[in-house]
Amino acid sequence: MTKILLVRHGHVEGIRPPRFRGRTDIPLMPEGVAEAAALARRIAAHWKPAAIYTSPLKRCIDTVAPIARECGLEPETLPALIDIDYGRWSWKTYDEARAENKELFERWFASPQLVRFPEGESLQALIARASDALRFVREGHPSETVVLVTHDSVNRALLLLLLDQPLSAYWRLSQSPSALNEINIDDARINDTCHLAGL
Repeated sequence: MTKILLVRHGHVEGIRPPRFRGRTDIPLMPEGVAEAAALARRIAAHWKPAAIYTSPLKRCIDTVAPIARECGLEPETLPALIDIDYGRWSWKTYDEARAENKELFERWFASPQLVRFPEGESLQALIARASDALRFVREGHPSETVVLVTHDSVNRALLLLLLDQPLSAYWRLSQSPSALNEINIDDARINDTCHLAGL
């Protein structure tokens, strides 16, 4: 059975205060660089991954680099792991998005399964991409451990699929920066950040 180590990238600008980051290509902040190093040490100490796949965005590339070094692997970019496309809301603050369309903004947090971002994606489109990435990993690495480095939204989508949850449960699955989720398909450890305790 494939074991997936599902990782969210480290801290970046736009988490606090929040923005709709999406596909805005931003690097890790110094805090995120330290988190990625701690995460890499933990993964290398406890698992022997056979492969590492990452979103093509810089914040994930920055997070995956120390993991790849510690594990002696070359990471591969998997385009299906890219963050959700917020369309016209990309890089807007929450206040800016609310001012543009209060009803849609409130619906995103109340009923995310009913939202398509202006000129962007819906959760249904994200789930389709996440499902394809999951199929690719499971078929390519039966009985191996694989690291996936991706985004809050993609992690939530993958967890919804793996835990057989509806899209309406999107907000129930918290994903902290540099969180690690250990998934054996039938069993999971979710949003674990104990490797950040000393930071």
